[in-house]
Amino acid sequence: MNQTIAFTTQGVADVRTIVLSAIAMAMTTVSVLAPTSASGQDDGHRIAVVDVAYIFKNNKGIKQQVKAVEDNLKSFDSELTAKRDELKAAAEKLKTFQPSSPEYTAQEERVASMESKLRLDMARKRKELADREAKIYFDNYKLISQYVKAIAEHNNINLVLRYNSEDMDLAQGESVIRGVMRNIVYHDEKLDMTGAVMSYLDSKLMAGGTPNRQ
Repeated sequence: MNQTIAFTTQGVADVRTIVLSAIAMAMTTVSVLAPTSASGQDDGHRIAVVDVAYIFKNNKGIKQQVKAVEDNLKSFDSELTAKRDELKAAAEKLKTFQPSSPEYTAQEERVASMESKLRLDMARKRKELADREAKIYFDNYKLISQYVKAIAEHNNINLVLRYNSEDMDLAQGESVIRGVMRNIVYHDEKLDMTGAVMSYLDSKLMAGGTPNRQ
């Protein structure tokens, strides 16, 4: 989580190239964002919206990256179970020795060492997986931000707001609270660039994986 990721010069160039080539396709989706008299926005105050949470939750490429982390965790859980069984067996063996015997002392030290190592391995793995997950969100938010900027500049938009498109579910209190607390109460659907950003991420992540980084 606390590891900083920097894009390489080549990585930035690749992103720019893909952005420029994808804009032509995306403009068919967001062409309504171009200045029109029907937009209700003058040239000095052009606004659009994007649902970042929806993108992270539904983009196939991001979901694949998250799944890889989850699969790694499941694999580690299997290893952890085996180590716990080994520790349990060592603790049971300790009971077979006389407390004052050299064998007891040696086995007691072995059990303590095994338990300490297991705790350390668990802590290291948790941090490793947390860092990997943080990288996923860091890298992909960078991509989203870059493409949002590209669309905005192409359409002379000077403000893009993040919004939540989730429908409120009366049966779920948290869903209702999130809905009531939305910053944007209403927006014209023509101003939503979420679909265009999703299409761009699909073409980028499914083809080339994560962004280049040092």
